[in-house]
Amino acid sequence: ASASARRLYRPQPVAVEAATGGVPVSVGGVAVQALRERWLVDDRWWVPRARLHREYFELALVDGRSAVVFRDLHSDCWYSQRA
Repeated sequence: ASASARRLYRPQPVAVEAATGGVPVSVGGVAVQALRERWLVDDRWWVPRARLHREYFELALVDGRSAVVFRDLHSDCWYSQRA
């Protein structure tokens, strides 16, 4: 791969406000209208430095957009990711 090659759909940091229980109520300042789906990913657990431990949310926003966000359960940081 060339030095200019980049990963498609790389997760991007995003501001998320979450309610008690961790469910997002706003993403990037836009209110969440509905939670469509919620799931956990725990992968590469056998390689501690590369372990993925994330909680994903598929959301409908009040402006009509859909969003997929996840919380990295190691760092407690939020990211958006295209599906």
